[in-house]
Amino acid sequence: MARAATRWLLALGLLGSLTLNAAQPRAASPVWAVHGPHATVYLAGSVHLLKAQDALLPAGFEQAYEDSQCVVMEIDLGRIEPAQVASWIERHGSLPAGEQLRTVLGEPRYARLSAAAATLGAPMEVFSTQQPWVIAVELAEFEYQRLGYDPEQGAEEQLVRRARADHKSTDGLETVNDELGGLELLSREDQLRVLDQTLEELHDAPSDMRTVLAAWRRGDAATLSAILSKEYRDFPTLYQPLVTVRNQRWLPQIERLLQGDKNCMVVVGALHLVGRNGLLELLHRDGYRAQQLH
Repeated sequence: MARAATRWLLALGLLGSLTLNAAQPRAASPVWAVHGPHATVYLAGSVHLLKAQDALLPAGFEQAYEDSQCVVMEIDLGRIEPAQVASWIERHGSLPAGEQLRTVLGEPRYARLSAAAATLGAPMEVFSTQQPWVIAVELAEFEYQRLGYDPEQGAEEQLVRRARADHKSTDGLETVNDELGGLELLSREDQLRVLDQTLEELHDAPSDMRTVLAAWRRGDAATLSAILSKEYRDFPTLYQPLVTVRNQRWLPQIERLLQGDKNCMVVVGALHLVGRNGLLELLHRDGYRAQQLH
């Protein structure tokens, strides 16, 4: 389940169907240019997995990539090995010795999980030793695979392959522990709530994807911000560490890039850019002006 958790975070509000509707001639892109004294940082809102037949990235990605000497992601996918993520999850996402999943979940929830697993073609043995938050991650992964979404077609994977071919450098804003640690620290009650939410929303995935991806493709920051606001209201103990805290941790690194001497493309989940504590607003508070690309 390499990098599954990253994709699950996006599944909470950033994935969608990639039906390519006719675009406005000057439609905006989910990419913003922020200028420092000698360098430009392009902030690109990402979707981590896409369908192979609809994987073309918005035009602003091309402009940002061509004008950048480096590509910076949440985690540097150009360097990390899938086994590292799997090993971290095994160490941090397993049930304590002696705990049984059926007991942790209770019979009604265990029955719902079993039914969902059967629908997705996921053997229950996969989940038997895992914490509830890991099970939620894997359920979403199975669902998106069932719907035809391919991690190799995600924005970051596309950019990493291109950067390698073009001999451009890649980097990351955080480690695996930084990215997934917020999930590990959730209380058992909140982990069960995450699992319940995932089980309830699996059947809504196709329609939710269409709504959010449409906003992403047209660079509709207002709609993305409204989605994020709703997620915060519904589950603040989840989104505070997974969005706000990480944004604040990334901000000094992005500002160092702005004070540097080479242009960089910074690619993060699109919901990290918008909203009251999004990266665009945090940079604005520090005196930077962002210009949305078309």
